[in-house]
Amino acid sequence: MGRIIDRRRLRVAFLGLVCLAMVGCSVKRPDGVIDDATMEGLLYDYYIAKSMGDNLQGNENYKKELYTDAVFKKYGTTKAVFDSSLVWYARNTQTLSKIYDKVSERLKRQQLTVNKLVSLRDKKPGITMRGDSVDVWPWLRILRLTGEMEDNKYAFSIPVDTNYQDRDTLVWMVDYHFLRPLLPDSLRRVVMAMQVLYDKDTLSRVETVSASGPRRLSLYADTLGAMKEIRGFIYYSRPDSLSSGPLLGINFQLMRYHCKDSLTFAQRDSLNRGDTLRADSLAKDVPAVKAKADSAVKETVPAEERRLTPEEMNRRRTTGPREKRPEQIEVEQHIRQEQLEQEQLQRRNQQRRQQPRRPETRPQAPRPRTDNSNTPQR
Repeated sequence: MGRIIDRRRLRVAFLGLVCLAMVGCSVKRPDGVIDDATMEGLLYDYYIAKSMGDNLQGNENYKKELYTDAVFKKYGTTKAVFDSSLVWYARNTQTLSKIYDKVSERLKRQQLTVNKLVSLRDKKPGITMRGDSVDVWPWLRILRLTGEMEDNKYAFSIPVDTNYQDRDTLVWMVDYHFLRPLLPDSLRRVVMAMQVLYDKDTLSRVETVSASGPRRLSLYADTLGAMKEIRGFIYYSRPDSLSSGPLLGINFQLMRYHCKDSLTFAQRDSLNRGDTLRADSLAKDVPAVKAKADSAVKETVPAEERRLTPEEMNRRRTTGPREKRPEQIEVEQHIRQEQLEQEQLQRRNQQRRQQPRRPETRPQAPRPRTDNSNTPQR
């Protein structure tokens, strides 16, 4: 029993020592230091006030102190308390680092909001966000068209930036609402179109909307190169004799999806390359194996798609004329036939020019007819 009691006392004493060590290691905050939550908000407003003061003109420099004093007044403190609190936070870097991370995140969100407002004011989209499945629509997300002459069309043009990649998929989504649903659908004419300009070509898609509800247009290209510009428009027209009411479009979105798979023909080329390399490596040691491998490749791969080895390419270049496809032979025969016809036509024209010209014979006037019955007889 005595040993059991001693073990319990030792455990209690050990736990007490651990608790004392933890209390001793914990940082004690003085009474005059600003707490973490208040310090986060104060630093956020303080840096905004400083940036506003730095953008002032020379004759308005006196407003800098007014901006910072307004921040201190908002949080019920003074500049002296703020400076002394920063001294304590500088000694406790972990706590200060957490506060600055939160302040930086808030400033980034505020900067994104400011950039959107500037783009709306200047009608110039900003740089899109990185990553996959990103909404890159930079304009207002609500639209109202009346169908009148000056208010029946909405067009946009969005330049691409470095965050766009080859083979990206774009999906433009709009939720349409006709404010007079009693009108027949056949009398509503709304055209929704999107166009994407690539390095090699241009793709476009058009859809007609005749009923309320969400609509989407998607465009995708795998071999046209990088994107250059995104365009689109909404055209709402109505007959003059009918009053179809205005059109409302909400929830504008332009989603960008990165393509993560590989092209099919790239895989096919890699397989063919592997077969030819394997055949070449086997041919260095055993010629019979090379012949067998080449025959297997010729049987499995069509002649049009089979990749030639360097030896075959050199053999075709050096020995004999190049093999021609049936289409090429047919085109050459057609060209040769046209040349023969042109030569025959030239010969005929030349023969006509060489023939002597016959003198032109003018028709003679008819002689007057003499009637012997009227002449007197001797």
